[in-house]
Amino acid sequence: MRRVVVVDERPPLTLTSDKSSEAYRNWWPGPDDAMIRLMNRSIDLLEDLARESNNRFLMNRRGYLWCTADPIQAEHYREHGLKAAAEGTGELRIHTGRMSDPDYLPHTARGWEDQPEGADLILEDMLLHQAFPYLGSDIYAALHTRRCGWLSGQQLGMELLERARAAGAEIVEGRVERVETTGGRVTGVKLSGRSGNLTISTGLFVDAAGPKLAAVGRLLDVEIPVHSELHLKTSFEDHLGVVPRDLPFLIWDDPQRLAWSADERQALAASEETAWLVKTLPAGAHMRPEGEKHVLLLWPYHADTVPETFPIEIPDGYTEICLRGLTTVLPGLEAYLDRLPKPYVDGGYYTKTRENRPLACPLPVEGAFVHGALSGFGLMASMGTAEVCAAHITGSALPGYAPAFDLARYDDPEYLARLEVWGEDGQL
Repeated sequence: MRRVVVVDERPPLTLTSDKSSEAYRNWWPGPDDAMIRLMNRSIDLLEDLARESNNRFLMNRRGYLWCTADPIQAEHYREHGLKAAAEGTGELRIHTGRMSDPDYLPHTARGWEDQPEGADLILEDMLLHQAFPYLGSDIYAALHTRRCGWLSGQQLGMELLERARAAGAEIVEGRVERVETTGGRVTGVKLSGRSGNLTISTGLFVDAAGPKLAAVGRLLDVEIPVHSELHLKTSFEDHLGVVPRDLPFLIWDDPQRLAWSADERQALAASEETAWLVKTLPAGAHMRPEGEKHVLLLWPYHADTVPETFPIEIPDGYTEICLRGLTTVLPGLEAYLDRLPKPYVDGGYYTKTRENRPLACPLPVEGAFVHGALSGFGLMASMGTAEVCAAHITGSALPGYAPAFDLARYDDPEYLARLEVWGEDGQL
């Protein structure tokens, strides 16, 4: 198949992909190894592309550093790490201060080659603060997951776009208005755009519309079972230099109450709109350095299902809340609380299935396919999911994990029963 037409009413990567943290990981929860296998394959493809392009998109493997002050959470790290190792993430190395412990290999700031896989569970206080001297003193344990890091999403997008065009893909600026069908199969797609209306005769159509996935599915009279959450990020210049430039992707993995003064707490508690700020907030405040001087902070303390609306609304106080939530793990950030830096806040939608696994499969209309529900992991997973979707389209051999990302899984009573037992939303 040589003629591929990509239709987008916006410039590539400008709806949600450029609003992400641009991170990747092969560290995934789940009842089986499907997500780990998919991510390992997708990261393989990213690494191949990085080699071929002289690492144009600045891929690193600094890892994710999960930190906790809770011994019970540290034991969960051990249990999860052993399970993940058995499912393909790589060896779990446990560091307790004993002579028999494995060596801990520090990460490097740039590149991904010659770096360890698996994870290091650090339970020894001296090693923890030698490796990461900027961390807070209350931290009991840290889990450094290693086949993880980040990259430049814009540069990755440009590399892929140029390769697609070189292979013959056509990019059309327009909007899909209707998918035409005859006898239960796709026969054409009607577009509108600057140049007027256009109908493309085709027997193949892929819904890869990101947060508009369900809306495009309805053009085929198909209800795609997804919902969306609004996730934000804030960035600012670290002019005080409190964030180490070689920092891994840092995550505070405990629920917490924010540290307010007595007067602040009283004022916040007095209003229905702000009373939630004095209550316990969920785990998951995370951050990373950006470039030479900036820092990104994210905290999905609100993850309610919402309709997809554009432009998105930015809530008040997001930067301050993120800062306060990360001061326990990185106390240097407290220097910014007295005088908040001028931030840039944006965000996008995590469009996801109930168990947060993507869809890369046929739709129940002949010739129609879906590639989406990539939630907050589109940049890291799409190399792998696109390969699965393309195999469906061309009739090529499917990888063994493909059924885990097929819409047909919801027709399997055994799978639905497993979801009930699983009892998680698949969000790490």
